[in-house]
Amino acid sequence: MESGVRSISTITLSSPFTSPETECPVPLDQQPINEYQNLSDSFPFSWASGSVADYYNRLIFTGVSFAVLVGLPVAWLGVINPESEPLKVVLGAVSSGVFAVTLAVVRMYLGWAYVGNRLLSATIWVKTAEVLARDRLLGSFSVKPVLSRLKFTLVGLAASLLLCVLLLANIEGTQDSYRSNPSTRAIPGVYNDESARSFEPDAFCGELSNP
Repeated sequence: MESGVRSISTITLSSPFTSPETECPVPLDQQPINEYQNLSDSFPFSWASGSVADYYNRLIFTGVSFAVLVGLPVAWLGVINPESEPLKVVLGAVSSGVFAVTLAVVRMYLGWAYVGNRLLSATIWVKTAEVLARDRLLGSFSVKPVLSRLKFTLVGLAASLLLCVLLLANIEGTQDSYRSNPSTRAIPGVYNDESARSFEPDAFCGELSNP
C-alpha cells in the first residue's frame, strides 16, 4: 500500500497541473500539493519522511553533536567542581542534547501538521473532486504516518528529559543534605567521624557526639 501511494504521489507531483488546478485562486507556491513537495525536500523536515533508520540516526547524531560541542563545555563551566562531580557534568550535557533534538522534532511536527491540515482541508478553496481526493490521499497515507512517528519520538524525548532532570535533582538533594548535616562527614573506606572520634577525641572537643 505504501509503495502504491508513493508511486501515485510521485506521478501526481511530477505531472503538470490540470486545468482545475490552474484556475485555483491560491498562488502556486502556496497550494497544499506544492507545500507538501517543498516540505518533503527541505531540511530538516525530509528526515521525518525518510526511512526509520536514517531518521533516528540523524536525530542521534544531532543530539550527540550538540551535547559534546555545546552541552559539555557549558556543563563543565557551570559546575563548581566538575572533576569531583562527573555525573552532574555528563547529565547536564545529555540533557542539552536531548533538549536540542526535542526542539528539532517539535519544529518538524509543526511543519508537517500544517501541511497535513492544508491537504485534508476542503475549505481553502472549492477544490474539484479530483484535487480533493488527491490531497486527502496524500494527507492520510503520507503525512499522518510521519506525524505518528514524530509524536512517538516526542514522547520518548520527553521521558528522557524528565529522567535527566530527576537524576540531577536527586544529586542536588543529596549534596544539600550532606552540606546541612556536616556531622555525617564520611568518605567510604577512608574517613568516618565516628571512627576518628574514637582515635582522636581531642580533635572533637566541643562537638556533641551522636546518640
